Amino acid sequence: MRMNTSPHRPLIAILRGLTPQQACAVGTVLIDAGITQIEVPLNSPDPFNSIKQLADRFRDQAIIGAGTVLTTDQVDQLAEAGGEIVVSPNTDPEVIKHSKSKGLLSYPGVFTPSECFAALKAGADGLKLFPAELIGPSGLKAMRAVLPADVPTYAVGGVNADNMRDWLDAGITGFGIGSSLFKPGRTPDEISQIAKALVAQFDEAAL
Repeated sequence: MRMNTSPHRPLIAILRGLTPQQACAVGTVLIDAGITQIEVPLNSPDPFNSIKQLADRFRDQAIIGAGTVLTTDQVDQLAEAGGEIVVSPNTDPEVIKHSKSKGLLSYPGVFTPSECFAALKAGADGLKLFPAELIGPSGLKAMRAVLPADVPTYAVGGVNADNMRDWLDAGITGFGIGSSLFKPGRTPDEISQIAKALVAQFDEAAL
Protein backbone atom coordinates (compact mmCIF):
# COMPACT_ATOMS: atom_id res chain seq x y z
CA MET A 1 0.00 0.00 0.00
CA ARG A 2 1.35 3.47 -0.86
CA MET A 3 1.88 5.64 2.20
CA ASN A 4 -0.78 8.25 2.99
CA THR A 5 -0.15 10.06 6.25
CA SER A 6 -3.37 12.09 6.07
CA PRO A 7 -6.43 10.74 7.90
CA HIS A 8 -8.38 11.56 4.75
CA ARG A 9 -8.37 9.34 1.67
CA PRO A 10 -6.79 11.40 -1.15
CA LEU A 11 -10.00 11.80 -3.12
CA ILE A 12 -11.68 15.19 -3.50
CA ALA A 13 -15.34 15.34 -4.53
CA ILE A 14 -15.87 18.30 -6.87
CA LEU A 15 -19.53 19.27 -6.56
CA ARG A 16 -20.00 21.71 -9.43
CA GLY A 17 -23.64 22.79 -9.55
CA LEU A 18 -24.45 21.84 -5.95
CA THR A 19 -27.26 23.87 -4.38
CA PRO A 20 -27.59 24.74 -0.67
CA GLN A 21 -30.74 22.61 -0.53
CA GLN A 22 -28.72 19.52 -1.52
CA ALA A 23 -25.54 20.25 0.41
CA CYS A 24 -25.97 18.26 3.63
CA ALA A 25 -27.65 15.27 2.00
CA VAL A 26 -24.86 14.97 -0.58
CA GLY A 27 -22.18 15.55 2.07
CA THR A 28 -23.63 12.78 4.20
CA VAL A 29 -23.51 10.11 1.49
CA LEU A 30 -20.01 11.10 0.40
CA ILE A 31 -18.61 10.92 3.92
CA ASP A 32 -20.41 7.64 4.58
CA ALA A 33 -18.78 6.26 1.41
CA GLY A 34 -15.32 7.32 2.58
CA ILE A 35 -14.79 10.58 0.65
CA THR A 36 -14.00 13.21 3.26
CA GLN A 37 -12.58 16.04 1.14
CA ILE A 38 -15.30 18.10 -0.53
CA GLU A 39 -14.97 21.05 -2.91
CA VAL A 40 -17.80 23.35 -4.02
CA PRO A 41 -16.76 25.31 -7.15
CA LEU A 42 -17.68 28.98 -6.96
CA ASN A 43 -19.57 28.86 -10.25
CA SER A 44 -22.23 26.79 -8.46
CA PRO A 45 -25.49 28.37 -7.24
CA ASP A 46 -24.97 30.28 -3.96
CA PRO A 47 -21.71 28.41 -3.27
CA PHE A 48 -20.73 30.07 0.00
CA ASN A 49 -24.09 29.11 1.52
CA SER A 50 -23.45 25.47 0.56
CA ILE A 51 -19.90 25.65 1.93
CA LYS A 52 -21.13 27.09 5.23
CA GLN A 53 -23.73 24.35 5.59
CA LEU A 54 -21.18 21.64 4.87
CA ALA A 55 -18.56 23.17 7.17
CA ASP A 56 -21.03 23.66 10.03
CA ARG A 57 -22.38 20.12 9.73
CA PHE A 58 -19.27 18.11 8.95
CA ARG A 59 -16.35 20.12 10.36
CA ASP A 60 -15.16 17.21 12.52
CA GLN A 61 -15.51 14.60 9.76
CA ALA A 62 -14.41 16.25 6.54
CA ILE A 63 -12.37 19.04 4.97
CA ILE A 64 -14.59 21.47 3.08
CA GLY A 65 -13.37 23.99 0.52
CA ALA A 66 -14.07 26.01 -2.59
CA GLY A 67 -13.00 25.46 -6.17
CA THR A 68 -12.55 27.92 -9.04
CA VAL A 69 -11.21 30.48 -6.56
CA LEU A 70 -9.79 33.36 -8.60
CA THR A 71 -9.59 36.38 -6.27
CA THR A 72 -8.50 37.32 -2.77
CA ASP A 73 -12.04 38.55 -2.04
CA GLN A 74 -13.29 35.02 -2.69
CA VAL A 75 -10.67 33.69 -0.29
CA ASP A 76 -12.03 36.04 2.37
CA GLN A 77 -15.59 34.84 1.73
CA LEU A 78 -14.49 31.23 1.98
CA ALA A 79 -12.79 31.86 5.31
CA GLU A 80 -15.96 33.55 6.62
CA ALA A 81 -18.03 30.55 5.50
CA GLY A 82 -15.79 28.16 7.44
CA GLY A 83 -14.06 26.53 4.49
CA GLU A 84 -10.52 25.21 4.77
CA ILE A 85 -9.28 24.50 1.22
CA VAL A 86 -8.74 26.98 -1.61
CA VAL A 87 -8.63 25.25 -5.00
CA SER A 88 -7.97 27.25 -8.16
CA PRO A 89 -7.76 26.39 -11.86
CA ASN A 90 -4.66 28.58 -12.19
CA THR A 91 -1.48 29.64 -10.40
CA ASP A 92 -1.96 33.11 -8.91
CA PRO A 93 0.70 33.92 -6.29
CA GLU A 94 -1.47 36.66 -4.78
CA VAL A 95 -4.35 34.25 -4.18
CA ILE A 96 -1.98 31.61 -2.80
CA LYS A 97 -0.29 34.02 -0.38
CA HIS A 98 -3.61 35.45 0.76
CA SER A 99 -4.97 31.96 1.35
CA LYS A 100 -2.02 31.14 3.58
CA SER A 101 -2.37 34.44 5.45
CA LYS A 102 -5.91 33.31 6.33
CA GLY A 103 -4.68 29.94 7.59
CA LEU A 104 -6.24 28.04 4.67
CA LEU A 105 -4.85 25.22 2.53
CA SER A 106 -3.91 26.28 -0.99
CA TYR A 107 -4.15 23.93 -4.00
CA PRO A 108 -3.60 25.96 -7.19
CA GLY A 109 -3.95 24.58 -10.68
CA VAL A 110 -0.69 23.87 -12.52
CA PHE A 111 0.19 22.60 -15.97
CA THR A 112 3.95 23.14 -16.31
CA PRO A 113 7.01 22.74 -14.06
CA SER A 114 7.37 26.53 -14.04
CA GLU A 115 3.84 26.88 -12.63
CA CYS A 116 4.54 24.14 -10.10
CA PHE A 117 7.58 25.93 -8.72
CA ALA A 118 5.90 29.36 -8.81
CA ALA A 119 3.00 27.92 -6.81
CA LEU A 120 5.30 26.31 -4.26
CA LYS A 121 7.38 29.49 -3.94
CA ALA A 122 4.16 31.39 -3.12
CA GLY A 123 3.36 28.88 -0.36
CA ALA A 124 1.03 26.33 -1.96
CA ASP A 125 0.32 23.24 0.14
CA GLY A 126 -0.18 21.01 -2.88
CA LEU A 127 -0.66 21.08 -6.64
CA LYS A 128 -3.72 20.44 -8.78
CA LEU A 129 -2.68 19.05 -12.17
CA PHE A 130 -5.24 20.52 -14.54
CA PRO A 131 -6.32 19.47 -17.08
CA ALA A 132 -4.77 16.17 -16.06
CA GLU A 133 -5.80 14.30 -19.20
CA LEU A 134 -3.46 16.54 -21.23
CA ILE A 135 -0.54 16.06 -18.83
CA GLY A 136 -0.97 12.32 -18.43
CA PRO A 137 0.91 9.98 -16.09
CA SER A 138 4.06 10.29 -18.19
CA GLY A 139 4.02 14.08 -17.84
CA LEU A 140 3.56 13.78 -14.08
CA LYS A 141 6.42 11.29 -13.84
CA ALA A 142 8.73 13.78 -15.54
CA MET A 143 7.63 16.55 -13.17
CA ARG A 144 8.01 14.29 -10.15
CA ALA A 145 11.68 13.87 -11.01
CA VAL A 146 12.28 17.53 -10.16
CA LEU A 147 9.53 18.37 -7.64
CA PRO A 148 10.08 18.01 -3.89
CA ALA A 149 9.17 14.45 -2.97
CA ASP A 150 6.73 15.44 -0.23
CA VAL A 151 4.56 17.78 -2.33
CA PRO A 152 0.98 16.44 -2.65
CA THR A 153 -0.30 16.30 -6.23
CA TYR A 154 -3.88 15.77 -7.36
CA ALA A 155 -4.96 14.89 -10.89
CA VAL A 156 -8.18 16.60 -11.99
CA GLY A 157 -9.83 15.88 -15.34
CA GLY A 158 -10.09 12.60 -17.18
CA VAL A 159 -9.50 10.34 -14.18
CA ASN A 160 -11.34 7.01 -14.09
CA ALA A 161 -11.02 3.49 -12.74
CA ASP A 162 -9.05 2.38 -15.80
CA ASN A 163 -6.21 4.86 -15.34
CA MET A 164 -5.98 5.37 -11.55
CA ARG A 165 -3.24 2.78 -11.16
CA ASP A 166 -1.18 4.38 -13.97
CA TRP A 167 -1.42 7.74 -12.22
CA LEU A 168 -0.51 6.26 -8.85
CA ASP A 169 2.44 4.41 -10.34
CA ALA A 170 3.63 7.75 -11.80
CA GLY A 171 3.59 9.32 -8.34
CA ILE A 172 0.24 11.08 -8.03
CA THR A 173 -1.05 11.58 -4.48
CA GLY A 174 -4.75 11.55 -5.25
CA PHE A 175 -7.59 12.67 -7.46
CA GLY A 176 -10.25 15.32 -7.80
CA ILE A 177 -13.42 13.71 -9.16
CA GLY A 178 -16.11 15.87 -10.72
CA SER A 179 -18.89 15.04 -13.15
CA SER A 180 -18.34 11.29 -13.03
CA LEU A 181 -19.33 11.49 -9.35
CA PHE A 182 -21.71 14.45 -9.06
CA LYS A 183 -23.99 16.14 -11.55
CA PRO A 184 -27.01 18.34 -10.80
CA GLY A 185 -30.08 16.12 -10.79
CA ARG A 186 -28.43 13.03 -9.37
CA THR A 187 -30.10 11.78 -6.21
CA PRO A 188 -28.18 11.16 -2.97
CA ASP A 189 -28.75 7.41 -3.47
CA GLU A 190 -27.20 7.55 -6.94
CA ILE A 191 -24.26 9.59 -5.66
CA SER A 192 -23.80 7.15 -2.79
CA GLN A 193 -23.54 4.17 -5.14
CA ILE A 194 -21.06 5.95 -7.41
CA ALA A 195 -18.98 7.14 -4.45
CA LYS A 196 -18.77 3.68 -2.89
CA ALA A 197 -17.67 2.18 -6.21
CA LEU A 198 -15.10 4.95 -6.69
CA VAL A 199 -13.63 4.39 -3.23
CA ALA A 200 -13.40 0.65 -3.88
CA GLN A 201 -11.70 1.29 -7.22
CA PHE A 202 -9.21 3.68 -5.64
CA ASP A 203 -8.40 1.35 -2.77
CA GLU A 204 -7.77 -1.51 -5.18
CA ALA A 205 -5.58 0.66 -7.43
CA ALA A 206 -3.61 1.94 -4.43
CA LEU A 207 -2.60 -1.53 -3.24
